[in-house]
Amino acid sequence: MYPNESVLSLVLTLHSLELPETSIYPAFIFGLITYLFILLCNLTIIITICLNRNLHKPMYILLLNLPINDAMNASILFPHLLYSIWSQDRSISYPACLLQGFFVHFNGGASYLILTAMAYDRYIAICHPLRYGAIMTTNNLVKIITGMWLLDFILITVVFSILVPYRICQTHMTDLVCYKTPILKLLCDGAEVNNIVGLSCIIFYHGLSLSAVAFTYLHILITCITNKQSDAKIKALQTCGTHLVVFLWLEFNTLFPSIAHRSEFAPAFVRRVVSITNFVFPPLMNPLVYGFKTKEIRQKIFTCFKNKKICSF
Repeated sequence: MYPNESVLSLVLTLHSLELPETSIYPAFIFGLITYLFILLCNLTIIITICLNRNLHKPMYILLLNLPINDAMNASILFPHLLYSIWSQDRSISYPACLLQGFFVHFNGGASYLILTAMAYDRYIAICHPLRYGAIMTTNNLVKIITGMWLLDFILITVVFSILVPYRICQTHMTDLVCYKTPILKLLCDGAEVNNIVGLSCIIFYHGLSLSAVAFTYLHILITCITNKQSDAKIKALQTCGTHLVVFLWLEFNTLFPSIAHRSEFAPAFVRRVVSITNFVFPPLMNPLVYGFKTKEIRQKIFTCFKNKKICSF
């Protein structure tokens, strides 16, 4: 048992990467290339939207939050992971682990709220096009963006602040990343209270996003069926299809580790692999699916590379 006074100086040990010595350098190079590619893709989308005034519309401003969140999400894991691969040192201080866990869950929650806001935007644009300009004003857009980030910050702060008063009884983590559930396994007591709060937040995020997506997609589908303009119908379905792919992947990537950690029905190796994919596939897939597949963004990016100089937009 470790007293509260020593918590700030406490050092935890994350689960071993179990890399053979011959795989250390290839794994490091592969991880570094993956991280740099993630940053390149997401920063390309961010810069393109920020510098192009034609993209300063509600749809793209909401989309802008996604690559920002994805770049932050990847940066939570990769620098420390690359250091661990290179040095074979899996130690991390308890405060640093809490901070990593906070941002892991903060960015995960933000992904749900961003996709929910984007679904609402598409619902207004497709189902109420004549009112779109009056509803999605700059003022309302600022309120939506500020509200979703502030709500996410408050909820995750509450979730992790409850961990602080409890004592630590062991220092070996069962996962590769400082998720809240592995941190809970270190506590001497208080697991029940923390589990209730954690599950309540999971239900809130998933319930809110699932309800919003189901509501908006149902109305969008009805509008598309009754719409006689085939071009508008195809464009709407393509937009919704893209959003649905990203949303369903996020659902699987976050729900599976959460359920697996609590029920222990999945092998530990599978849980660890899936937990890492949260930091790899969404930051890679989102800019490719949302950014490069969006005609306006793709054209601006191709123009930049074609001219081989910084675009003035």
